[in-house]
Amino acid sequence: MATYVQEIRRLSWRILELICEGLGLEKGFFEEISQVQFLSASNYPACPDPSVTLGVLKHFDHSFITILFQGNVDGLQVFHDGKWIGVGVLPNAFVVNIGTQLEIMSNGKLRSAEHRVMTNLDEERLTIATFINPSPNCIVEPAKVLINESNPPLYDSFMFKDFVVSSKAFGPYTEPIN
Repeated sequence: MATYVQEIRRLSWRILELICEGLGLEKGFFEEISQVQFLSASNYPACPDPSVTLGVLKHFDHSFITILFQGNVDGLQVFHDGKWIGVGVLPNAFVVNIGTQLEIMSNGKLRSAEHRVMTNLDEERLTIATFINPSPNCIVEPAKVLINESNPPLYDSFMFKDFVVSSKAFGPYTEPIN
């Protein structure tokens, strides 16, 4: 597990560096402000009646990015054009979710995807998600280099730890799956 954590961290940094390059941010932009990595392993049992078993309700990740290993069983869905679409499983591949903090820092150039997890009718599903988050005292705001008269900030500034506290008060999910 220690090797997995180290390697996923390296992958995360590489992805963030490529995002910096794509957005025109200086190299290492995320290094000082992103020092927190959380790992979550989840086991979703097979269930012939998904209405009685909860996967994960619809939500947005509050990270910069989330790296998800979803195993070999479908269950992840994203909301797109008014409907839920399954994210197919590719062997030995990761799903990379843009989180709300990266949406804010990119001033909306990158968008966080609303998603949920459904249980599978026939097979249990094991996933490993790694969340790369801002440091607690990080000020989250649109990157200054992306802001100008023709591109004003779309988001207010806030301290990440305050965001975490306020989002816990309202809960990370918006409503149950129907």
